[in-house]
Amino acid sequence: MAKTALVAGASGIVGAATAALLVERGWTVHGLARGPAPQLGVQPVAADLQDADTTAAALRDVHPDAVFITTWARQDSEAENIRVNGAMVRNLLDALPRPTGPRHVALVTGLKHYLGPFEAYGKGTLPQTPFREEQGRLDVENFYYAQEDELFAAAARDGVTWSVHRPHTVIGLAVGNAMNMGTTLAVYATLCRETGRAFTFPGSAAQWSGLTDMTDAGQLARHLLWATETEAAHDQAFNVVNGDVFRWQWMWERIASWFGVAAAPFDGVMRPLEQQMADDAALWREIATREGLAEPDLSRLASPWHTDADLGRPIEVVTDMSKSRRLGFPDYQPTDDAFFALFDRLRAARLIP
Repeated sequence: MAKTALVAGASGIVGAATAALLVERGWTVHGLARGPAPQLGVQPVAADLQDADTTAAALRDVHPDAVFITTWARQDSEAENIRVNGAMVRNLLDALPRPTGPRHVALVTGLKHYLGPFEAYGKGTLPQTPFREEQGRLDVENFYYAQEDELFAAAARDGVTWSVHRPHTVIGLAVGNAMNMGTTLAVYATLCRETGRAFTFPGSAAQWSGLTDMTDAGQLARHLLWATETEAAHDQAFNVVNGDVFRWQWMWERIASWFGVAAAPFDGVMRPLEQQMADDAALWREIATREGLAEPDLSRLASPWHTDADLGRPIEVVTDMSKSRRLGFPDYQPTDDAFFALFDRLRAARLIP
């Protein structure tokens, strides 16, 4: 019999990729979002996880074998991030009918587990890189820790298994997503080509010259399903990245070449995208109108603040994935290919010209 999954955040970068993989593998998939977008083979569930009562009503007849939590809501402070995002996980897991058989719950967090929240991002005393799962929590408030604690409490109460997945920056397709480096860089390169501006790296010297890695949404989806179906991976936390490492001084030229723009030489000065793109909304609307693009609202495509946070880190960030490899996860995804595949999809979807 086909297994049933609930994907919370099914319209986001990770959720959409996960739902698509599950459908491909023959699962019955319920996709939860505040305003679910049509997805092939996915049964939409409309619910706001910040509202416990409406969430309970929406999920009363959903009996999943696996739950994938791929959503969060950005707030103005880390204290509010903790309150809101912890409650979202709690409301979701409290709303589901109690399991009558095996159930696995997979939670997607990220490397802020090691780097700290946005308010203290990459500052203070940090674990040594490459980051490894056995490195403990930082001594700071962090909404990822609150989400984990809600997961652990519900798992103990309901007798279900769990896994936590910590990707690096995720490459994938979604519109209206708060953390979307791939589409942000595609839009920025398109604007540079339109105006003749140089494609200028916005970040720090440490990121330009240091080693880094990233996580393709498809790679993360496969990892989520692998942990769900692999008993040895139950009740474990995992890093998950593509498997390669690179330096931005190499990747920046690769991306510039794909778009046919000139990459400016890096002079060590940080030039955040929030500043570079601050006045580009009207220009993007003009491009979208002229080219017949599907999304004329620049803010729905680009998240410069998040790309600046990642590319502005003062330290090298590399992730160890040995734990997954030892337990048998085999998949590998070259990061430049992940970027190029995303750009092709953006063009096919008429999101960039």
